[in-house]
Amino acid sequence: MDSFAEFLEELPKVELHLHLVGSASVPTVLELALRHAADGEAPAGVPGTEAELRAFFEFRDFPHFAEVYRAVSALVREPADVAALVTGAARDLADQNVRYAELTVTPYTFTAAGMPARELTSALDTAARSAQHDHGVRIGYIFDIASELGADAAQATLDHALSCPPAALTGFGLAGIEQTRVAHRDVFRDVFAAASAAGLHSVPHAGEMSGPATIWEALNGLGAERIGHGISCLDDPVLVAYLREKQIPLEVCPTSNVCTRQVPDLASHPLPRLLAEGLFVTLNSDDPPMFGTTLTQEYRQAAAVLGLSRDQLADLARAGVRASFLDAAAKQALLSEIEQVAAGHA
Repeated sequence: MDSFAEFLEELPKVELHLHLVGSASVPTVLELALRHAADGEAPAGVPGTEAELRAFFEFRDFPHFAEVYRAVSALVREPADVAALVTGAARDLADQNVRYAELTVTPYTFTAAGMPARELTSALDTAARSAQHDHGVRIGYIFDIASELGADAAQATLDHALSCPPAALTGFGLAGIEQTRVAHRDVFRDVFAAASAAGLHSVPHAGEMSGPATIWEALNGLGAERIGHGISCLDDPVLVAYLREKQIPLEVCPTSNVCTRQVPDLASHPLPRLLAEGLFVTLNSDDPPMFGTTLTQEYRQAAAVLGLSRDQLADLARAGVRASFLDAAAKQALLSEIEQVAAGHA
């Protein structure tokens, strides 16, 4: 193994932007499809072979990605399925020396299909304990709302978060198709205010597939403490200056942006410019099996394609820790480990 590969392997990492359903590997999706198949056919239009599934994960644009994501979500029908996704994600993260992950769960997709909220919460609690015990990965959960599902989903997600949250619930998010948010702006503002009042961190997606106005709304309307993606901020110099001054973390996911056609190719990704602007940038994988990546691969590509140095990669790892919602002692322990690895590969 060369020294750069050793550096990436030894570098402790955190993952702040990882969706539960999107973390499911191709074998896991096939297993779920076959487990719930009727008359020998995979349900919800999900292909039943590995080759077909990999082709299924080739996205034309973000709406097509959202359609495929919903089809895979429909395979998750029982609490045991949810737990299997969490522990599978933890296993994959442990292989990359990821010590902590904030895993985004969209509970409404499961509860609206009939899964009792308390059973879903119990499965998440059990899986978080297994992730820590079996794989050494600490899990924090973010409950998010798919924007296009509107007011019903927003209220149901808030009710779940307040009435029977998993023990590791730490954040409240908003994802999905950003252009649909305007119609439900006031509802989203209200539920985020209530979630924040209950102690949950505000971590909406914004500026992935729409312009800076969505980011401004996330900041001013939703009280965002971190921004999922946020890459369109570069179109607004005033917003860039604000994000730099306030040091609002951005959860940047380069391969995801290429796969959903938000940027034409990896070499065109604005990550280097975001860093050059002095913004608080973290590196993440989003939906790694669907996008054919891993968090380690994101670091590798940031160096190979975008020209980031080892020092910059170590800084990204540090930024992920600082932007996380870990307690202060856990943050300091991870930062100390990163310093040791960086010094050993200087």
